[in-house]
Amino acid sequence: MHEMSIAEGVIQVIEEQAKAQAFSKVKALWLEVGPMSMVESDALRFCFEAVSKSTIAEGAVLEIIELKGQGWCLNCHNTVEIEKRFDECPKCGSYQIQVTSGDELRIKELEVV
Repeated sequence: MHEMSIAEGVIQVIEEQAKAQAFSKVKALWLEVGPMSMVESDALRFCFEAVSKSTIAEGAVLEIIELKGQGWCLNCHNTVEIEKRFDECPKCGSYQIQVTSGDELRIKELEVV
């Protein structure tokens, strides 16, 4: 379950930013998660709740923004929506798609005190 290490990394980033920006409590955070990041949203919520205990993020609301995946088809030269790597192009059937978005995993926003 790599979601545990992801949740720990999020807490580490939050604590670093708390020192740099002088805040003491996180009330809510928004994470952008793409379908190709291979993150299970429910598992991430569970892990975040566990690792945030006794930190400045304890009790914070975790909002997960699920993004869509997109790629550029090298065959038909169209931007297409994809759900996973190595999907076929829905327009021409080619498997030569370069992923342009959907592998994101980033903190978008923090609500702090």
